[in-house]
Amino acid sequence: MADVTKLEQSLPVAPLKIIALDSAAELGSIINDYLVEFRKNTHKDLVSDPAFQGYRENNYLVDAECARFGSGEGKGRINESVRGKDLYILVDVCNHSITYSVNGYENHKSPDDHYQDLKRMIAAVAGKAHRITVIMPFLYESRQHKRNGRESLDCAYALEELSAMGVSNIVTFDAHDPRVQNAAPLCGFDNFMPTYQFTKALLSAQPDLKVDKEHTIVISPDEGALDRAIYFANVLGVDAGMFYKRRDYSTIINGKNPIVAHEFLGDNITGKDAIIVDDMISSGESMLDTARMLKEMGAKRVFICTTFGLFTNGLASFDDGYEKGYFDQLITTNLTYLEPEIYEKPYYTTADMSKFLASIIDFMNHNVSLSFVHTPTDKIHEFLKDYAQKE
Repeated sequence: MADVTKLEQSLPVAPLKIIALDSAAELGSIINDYLVEFRKNTHKDLVSDPAFQGYRENNYLVDAECARFGSGEGKGRINESVRGKDLYILVDVCNHSITYSVNGYENHKSPDDHYQDLKRMIAAVAGKAHRITVIMPFLYESRQHKRNGRESLDCAYALEELSAMGVSNIVTFDAHDPRVQNAAPLCGFDNFMPTYQFTKALLSAQPDLKVDKEHTIVISPDEGALDRAIYFANVLGVDAGMFYKRRDYSTIINGKNPIVAHEFLGDNITGKDAIIVDDMISSGESMLDTARMLKEMGAKRVFICTTFGLFTNGLASFDDGYEKGYFDQLITTNLTYLEPEIYEKPYYTTADMSKFLASIIDFMNHNVSLSFVHTPTDKIHEFLKDYAQKE
């Protein structure tokens, strides 16, 4: 939890409430527990003040559901009042484990289904909440953020639609291209990075890692991830390198142009530990190719840090890559659904974001500046200093 002095000096916007859709029920429950614990230690003397009505509760989760008819149609329902509340709606559009029945057939919810459920819940609120903030860790259709030829602009349209429905703020993590927020310029848009959580998870899993220019390098697997890799390298005080993906733009396979070759741009990595940083793992083919090439170039160890682990082709390729020595550690956040089996893998570590998300909600409810979480450079430097002293 961040410094509570800022919270002590401010009033909550309105009583806090959270709707965690079925796609994010587990994460929502953990966030709720953190918020209950946080608020035991703030504004202790003012809980009886009318301005702090509903401030200290045992539960901030709203009783709500998205029911389905046998035809597959759905409706959102809220079973308690949210009038005048500062409402946060949490949704994981990538959770493929939720099912419903359509004419007797089992159907898995797609990102489109989860997005429709989100809109149903906003519609059920019916404008009665004081403010609505949507927390969508993986931004819906964020990979379809720009137009090339005769294509849809799904992400931009979704943001415009949410803004028109009365959403005041959208909170997301490591957006594929945060410039898509220009589609809804009057709607708040906060894009957070998990760099601090990656640092903690990596150094906890690899206590012998030497973080300096002689022993470590941060790698961007493509030109799109270069900004986050440069920031990560700068706060760690190490060099950065990048791969350029040469693609065959005359061919489309599974909705994307196949990669012909990876070209490396950077310093000599022989004997160094390489940290690959990216926003997501989809099928994982490109990430494993990058890791394999780094090992062939003489990297001592390869660590993979990605915000979202989608693993659309399963984990078999990563099991094989780990056995062959392509990589040594895989770190993803818990912001999207992960298959239970991944937690049993010897190479996997979670960068837990639940406490961070609870802190974001608490500060937003108090209308306190979020600049400290947008750029956690000082926190990372302090953590690295403590790590170096222990080493």
